[in-house]
Amino acid sequence: MSRTTPIVHKTRTQLVVEVLREKILSGEIAAGEPLRQSALAEALHVSRIPVREALLQLEAEGLVKFEPHKGATATELSVEQVTELFELRAMIETDLLAKAIPRLQEDDLIKAERVLEQLESAFKHEDAVASWSELNTQFHTCLYQAANRPHTLEVVHGLNTNCDRYIRLQLLLAGGIPAAEHEHRELLNYCKQRETEKATALLRHHILHAAMTIRDLVAKQVV
Repeated sequence: MSRTTPIVHKTRTQLVVEVLREKILSGEIAAGEPLRQSALAEALHVSRIPVREALLQLEAEGLVKFEPHKGATATELSVEQVTELFELRAMIETDLLAKAIPRLQEDDLIKAERVLEQLESAFKHEDAVASWSELNTQFHTCLYQAANRPHTLEVVHGLNTNCDRYIRLQLLLAGGIPAAEHEHRELLNYCKQRETEKATALLRHHILHAAMTIRDLVAKQVV
């Protein structure tokens, strides 16, 4: 009996979450823009219930904020938030990588290499921007999973969701793609060579240098 890929059935709420998340992360819905449930329901051809549920999920992800007498809005860009999110990432991800490297198997490294090739290809096409975040997360996950810390990895994925629009700012507006490509390749090589100290130092620099660039961009946008 041949194996087939299982069909994933998504609820209306899940579909609305994906559409709105992408619009917020891409900047199509600007920071601070009101998210009126009736208008969104009409535009997406759904009832207000899945829209309301989607907005609550996006609030949990940090992409939407509910305010009294104002309703839901896309969260504002924040220098303080950049600092907190990226410092958390630097602490948690370097620890995960240090625990993972001694346990990495050849299959993990092969998967990471394949995903990195897809990411490098996507970087060359601006119409593939929406795939950058997913592929970047997949690449890092291939390197972190061997740590066998599923709850920590879940925290990392949540932080990455909140960091996504900031990272897109850096890549699109600050010419961050060449540096990202080089650092990802170097990181993978250190992992292959089991150079834990060099790998974690590079990862920390990779995250915190991005934060510094993004803080400058956000500071200009919020003035």
